[in-house]
Amino acid sequence: MGVARFRDRREAGRRLAAALAHLRAERPAVLGLPRGGVPVAAEVAAALDAPLDVILVRKLGVPYQPELAMGAIGEDGVRVLNRDLIARAGITDTEIARVEAAERAELERRARRFRGDRPALPLEGRTVVIVDDGLATGATARAAVQVARAHGARRVVLAVPVAPPDTVAALSADADEVVAVVRPTPFYAIGQFYDDFAQTSDEEVIATLEAARARTDPPGDDTASRPGPSGTTSTGQAAPAGSPIDREVEVPTEDLCLPGRLVVPAGAVGVVAFAHGSGSSRHSPRNRSVAARLQQAGIGTLLFDLLTPAEATDRRSVFDVPLLAARLDAATRWLAGTATGGLPVGAFGASTGAAAALWAAAEPASPIRAVVSRGGRPDLAAARLTLVRVPTLLIVGGADPVVLQLNEEAARLLGGPHRLEVVPGAGHLFEEPGTLETVAELAAAWFRRHLT
Repeated sequence: MGVARFRDRREAGRRLAAALAHLRAERPAVLGLPRGGVPVAAEVAAALDAPLDVILVRKLGVPYQPELAMGAIGEDGVRVLNRDLIARAGITDTEIARVEAAERAELERRARRFRGDRPALPLEGRTVVIVDDGLATGATARAAVQVARAHGARRVVLAVPVAPPDTVAALSADADEVVAVVRPTPFYAIGQFYDDFAQTSDEEVIATLEAARARTDPPGDDTASRPGPSGTTSTGQAAPAGSPIDREVEVPTEDLCLPGRLVVPAGAVGVVAFAHGSGSSRHSPRNRSVAARLQQAGIGTLLFDLLTPAEATDRRSVFDVPLLAARLDAATRWLAGTATGGLPVGAFGASTGAAAALWAAAEPASPIRAVVSRGGRPDLAAARLTLVRVPTLLIVGGADPVVLQLNEEAARLLGGPHRLEVVPGAGHLFEEPGTLETVAELAAAWFRRHLT
């Protein structure tokens, strides 16, 4: 008996969709691996009535053996590294940075090419279906699964029309579920199972994504009048006062400007500056998730880098709370001025960023009106806690006993109104299902109350 074949990628997608019908109730996000996976994913998304996007990953090859992956990168600064391999191979941070810079440039080029100025589909807390036109070794698919998890996906399903049985078995350790319509033996190449396996062009990917957006966008949605990334409409005219803002910004501090993204929904009651923790940046998936919830609650957000790339690799800078606080203070003063038309300002800090937020809030004439700390290190700002007079919410995971004790001690020192919230079962990073959503809800309620 011959092995089943597919006429083309579209037919393969329809047959794959039938095998994924059980996911429809989960309202998943469907992500196609460009280029060949996108037409397959489009059929899956249509059948599941799900939104469609691309998932962009780039392999990080070992410098002297590029075909050997030492990790992978995804959008928004996501990086997954094989630390064991890196240690065994003696690869330096400088070599990793050099490889990553080249691959990230290509990744960002592809993102602009395929999406234009549209944001990536948010994955936090969702079931995500990653689709390709087939698997051979599965290296790219494995990287895509890791990137989706780093973006906060609750459950990851890897789905393809065809893959060899051993690859399916190996990837079952990475994805929550692996679905393959046919699993032939022997397996030589993906193309042998398609009558038409012509290369998919960039133009076909773009057209497929646009068609999927037309299917899922609300009726009457007029993208031509939607404010663009720089706070203007797509026609280039300035957005009228009170219009939403969504743009890349340069945040001025005393000694330099720091990159960030400012998002202010229409009719916002205030704006919150985020201070990320050690080893993180403005691309932090957790802070982005909380920021999205604040925006839904009518609160603007500023996600920005507290450190330059060189400083971020220096442990002394990472834990230099006065430096971090000075930059956050400058950012909040900028926000309270002309940047947002004088909206009330709050600060959200994580880990060392929480210490910076508390330190900055203690500054004389600070514009910060409320602070929320997630898994914070208030002990790093202990000398200033009695000077913090603004309402402060300390959120700590119940399964993070050391940090919980530090916050209990800090609560006794705070000079203004405050509350300690313990999220049951949550660890330091709030990776457990539903815990980060709890943080976001608590933060939104706190800022809505104290910024209005």
